[in-house]
Amino acid sequence: MTTSTPQEAGPDVRAELARLRDSIDNIDAAVVHMLAERFKCTQQVGHLKAAHQLPPADPSREAHQIARLRRLAESAKLDPAFAEKLLNFIIAEVIRHHERIADDAGGGTIATAGTTDPTADTATTGAATTTGAADPADTRE
Repeated sequence: MTTSTPQEAGPDVRAELARLRDSIDNIDAAVVHMLAERFKCTQQVGHLKAAHQLPPADPSREAHQIARLRRLAESAKLDPAFAEKLLNFIIAEVIRHHERIADDAGGGTIATAGTTDPTADTATTGAATTTGAADPADTRE
């Protein structure tokens, strides 16, 4: 089988390809804007945690979110492993932001056991420890 370039395809194929690519571009833009909104919220969580000397990571919340997202992915006919990898990547970035916010607030280093590996199939975060008690109601990362 030989392959051809889009330019070698007929005008109907090129038009359909352009239409689909326009849709993809629009979806990509929406994803970027949704991620920006999500990170605005997680920044607020980071400031709240720093103000109350709570740990940047919440392994219980992370595990709950991963399980929830896997269920959503399955119902949406999206590969749950892909959805989990994406969320692990986002969680790692959120934790990095929360650590920076805590450092900037002068909260010192808050020890965490384990890490979130954005390339792993599952979350590898461990329990977080701090001198203050973690609020179990904090479920908004």
